[in-house]
Amino acid sequence: MDSSLASDRGTPGPAAPRGFDAAVIALGNVCFRYRDYLAPIAFGAVALLSLPRPFLGTRGLDAWWDAAGIAVALAGQSLRVLVIGLAYIKRGGKNKRIAADRLVVDGIFAHVRHPLYVGNFLLLVGLMMVWHSPLGYAVAAGLALGLFSMARAEEVFLGAKFGPAYDAYCAGVPPFVPRLRGLATTLSRFSFDWKRVVRKEYGTTLSWTTTAVALLALERVHWDGIAGAAPALRALVSAWLVLAALWVAARWMKKTRLLDSPD
Repeated sequence: MDSSLASDRGTPGPAAPRGFDAAVIALGNVCFRYRDYLAPIAFGAVALLSLPRPFLGTRGLDAWWDAAGIAVALAGQSLRVLVIGLAYIKRGGKNKRIAADRLVVDGIFAHVRHPLYVGNFLLLVGLMMVWHSPLGYAVAAGLALGLFSMARAEEVFLGAKFGPAYDAYCAGVPPFVPRLRGLATTLSRFSFDWKRVVRKEYGTTLSWTTTAVALLALERVHWDGIAGAAPALRALVSAWLVLAALWVAARWMKKTRLLDSPD
C-alpha cells in the first residue's frame, strides 16, 4: 500500500491485507491495469473456441433466451446510465492504477457501492446468454471474479485514502446488491445530465451492442448457413449501421463541444 495514502488520514494506515484477501487485491490491481482488453479477448476466445447451443435444445426457445440476454445487458447499460447521469465518480484510474480525487456517496452510490461493476457484470452475463455455451458461462464466471477483485482493490485504496468517511459509507451501503429504499427520493434530487451520459458512454454502448450483433450473426450462420441466415444478417447489419451512425454523431458532438457540461 502506498504510504502517501495513509498520510492523507493523519493516522497510521490499516494493516496490510494478507493471505487470500491479499491475493484477491493483487488480482484486482492486475485486472484494473488491463481491464480494457479483458472483455474483447474473452468474447473473442468464446466465439472461436465454442459453439452456441439452443436453449434447452429448442431453437424456438433460444430466440426468447437471446431476448432475455439482451434485456439483461440493457439492464446493465441502464444502471451505468443512471450512475453517470446523476452523481458520477471519476475512477478511471491514473497511469493504469486505481485513483479517485474525491469520495462520492450520493446518487446511485448512495444505494450500492459498486454500481458500475454491477452494470458491467450484467452486460457480460447478458452477452454470454446470447451465445449460450458452457465455455461462455465459465468465462463469464472468470470475468465476474475479475470484477469482484477490482472492487475489492478499489475498496482498499479508498479506505486508505478517505479513512473513517469511507468506513462509515461502507457500513451503510451494500457492495453489489442495490438497496432500493429511498431510490425515488434520490432520483428526484438530481437533474439528469444526459450530455455527460452521451459523452462518457457512446463508446461503451457501441462496443457491447457490436458484440451482441456479432454473436447473433455468428449464431445464425452456425445454425442456418450463410444463405439461410441471410434475412437475419441483413436485419442485424441494418441495426448495426444505425448504431454506428449514432456513434459518429455522438463523437462529432463531443469533438465540437456540444456535449460539454459540468462534471
